[in-house]
Amino acid sequence: MPRSLDLEVVVVSHGAEELLRRCLRSLAEQPASGSMRVTVVDSGSPDATPEMVENEFPAVRLLRRDNIGFSAANNVVLREDEADAVLLLNPDTEVYAGTLDAALARLRSNERIGMVGCKLVTESGELDHACKRSFPTPLSALAHFTGIGRGDDSSAALSQYRATHLGDDEPGEVDAVNGAFMLCRAEAVREVGLLDEGYWLYMEDLDWCRRFWQAGWKVFYEPTGVALHVKGGSSGGRRRPKQEIAFHRGMGRFYRRFDAPEHNSLVNAAVYAGIGAKLGVSLGITAAGRLRGSA
Repeated sequence: MPRSLDLEVVVVSHGAEELLRRCLRSLAEQPASGSMRVTVVDSGSPDATPEMVENEFPAVRLLRRDNIGFSAANNVVLREDEADAVLLLNPDTEVYAGTLDAALARLRSNERIGMVGCKLVTESGELDHACKRSFPTPLSALAHFTGIGRGDDSSAALSQYRATHLGDDEPGEVDAVNGAFMLCRAEAVREVGLLDEGYWLYMEDLDWCRRFWQAGWKVFYEPTGVALHVKGGSSGGRRRPKQEIAFHRGMGRFYRRFDAPEHNSLVNAAVYAGIGAKLGVSLGITAAGRLRGSA
């Protein structure tokens, strides 16, 4: 199919009307050079989010779907294959001046770069460390989620998940970037395939990055492009039980697909037990937070 667009930006929404408004406004104010289209795939928003898009952003293409999950909603547009590059962008992000062009320039700088992520910062101005990551090992995942691997003095083995081999302002190859901002070469997407819809929400970005590398495509971190990421903004700050379950199921699916040793049931049982224990803790914290909020 002949290309008609330099860049397609895909934003999947499910509520979070005000955050999406800010995201779309940033895209309108800081567009990429060349031809660009923004598509919002509304995945069953329970509020007036799609009407807001229609009324306030008439240049944005709106596709309405049921709540089909993050991967499936993005795949609606990825299947169209009409642009040279596709940016998957979360609705709780805002792009800054020059960010899209910086990411596109990096993508075009090497024909084997298949995906580019930018520097994500939180509302406090701190780095969102998920914007550059290494693929998790059982040890690094345990260290990250317990906080042991997040300290500045953590060993390389414990802090490995945060790709600490690369400075925050240092461009370079990384195992994975964050699904909040994933700029992908269309040729690479055709070769690697779409997002795995077996992930309803969470972990699909790590899975995709892993498959990009397996297919010989580089994943690159480009910090000259910067975007605000209101972490958890589109999920209401704290994940709900359904989202917690989806996150931990995604962890198990990722491990099973890529890292589970075929003939070591004891190791696998220990990993799955750890994921289950973490889910139990997370659900307990969520329940306690709800009780405090209703008190």
